[in-house]
Amino acid sequence: MITGGIDTSKIEAMVSQLKAAAARAQGGSDPVQAEQGTPKMGFADALKNSLDQVSQTQQQAAQLGQNFAMGDDKVSLSEVMISMQKANISFQETVQVRNKLVAAYTTIMNMQV
Repeated sequence: MITGGIDTSKIEAMVSQLKAAAARAQGGSDPVQAEQGTPKMGFADALKNSLDQVSQTQQQAAQLGQNFAMGDDKVSLSEVMISMQKANISFQETVQVRNKLVAAYTTIMNMQV
């Protein structure tokens, strides 16, 4: 059906493709089941997962650096430097998000009701 110049069947097909891709990314195969079976992630959970990922990235970079310093032939200098830069960038990103959250919090607290 065409409404206002847009074919709604194409939109519905696109939505179903997006749901199927999301289900595949989550490890499921049925988009309806993936939509109903996944619990909603709250802001605190998302923030904790993000911080855990940053911590894990930093630990992996430190481990690679330590392995390289100990003379492990399987670890190259470029691999160590890349992992350290990834850890540094993810940490800087976390600091910027924290700064934005603090700024938003202070702005909300300073609002007069």
